[in-house]
Amino acid sequence: MNDFNGKSVLITGTAQGIGRAMAICFAQAGAHVTGLDLDSRLNGDTAALAGGRFTAMEGDVASAADVTACVERCVERCGPVDILVNNAATVAGDGLLHEVTEQAWDRVSSVCLKSIFLCTKAVLPAMMSRRSGVIISLSSVNALTGLHLAAYTAAKGGVLALTRLLAQQYGGYGIRANAICPGTILTETSRVAYEAAPKLSGELRAMYPAGEFGVPEDIADCALWLAGDSSRFVNGAAIVVDGGMSAVHRVPSVLRQ
Repeated sequence: MNDFNGKSVLITGTAQGIGRAMAICFAQAGAHVTGLDLDSRLNGDTAALAGGRFTAMEGDVASAADVTACVERCVERCGPVDILVNNAATVAGDGLLHEVTEQAWDRVSSVCLKSIFLCTKAVLPAMMSRRSGVIISLSSVNALTGLHLAAYTAAKGGVLALTRLLAQQYGGYGIRANAICPGTILTETSRVAYEAAPKLSGELRAMYPAGEFGVPEDIADCALWLAGDSSRFVNGAAIVVDGGMSAVHRVPSVLRQ
């Protein structure tokens, strides 16, 4: 079984949803978790649920200075990063390509893709010197099916390409890099949005063979597996966790307009 006792884990975007679930799961598995997010809600009940093995940091994952400061604090607190989980994302201002502003495109690309470059670059030297490390990056089924959201889909496609490159360039150093492609996950934010748009919610649910969305813990469990020794021969992979949605591709009419 996977043993994370004493492991140093850095996760971006831990204020809520998938990132929060991963922070709690890794901490409950014995790891020391550092979370980086813009949101002050990092200081909520996550630390208590994590058994005191969680440290919150506020900062912008698209800022090299903020990322460097976070990694330095993480190293000071619990040693070099053993496991990096690039989870932070945004879809603010995104939509149909001809309607997306340059500012929105740049911000979505920065949070979803540039942040992975910055965070991974910051932890790689220590991983290379130790000849071990795990990098997990959150992509999306959007990168596989082109559902909607122009900037987000493009950035998440870049995540898959970058993951394969990392596996190629750093596999010889004992470093593994993999991506997770979630389907629709019911988080605090998305739950409110779907309740306000029942037609969209109904059509989205119909895209899933079981007629239901995933929950953050579904993705957290996959991340724990990818981070552990039981997946030692998995490198450069894109693990799809979407309840079978991408196998039965139907775009909701609301998104085709």
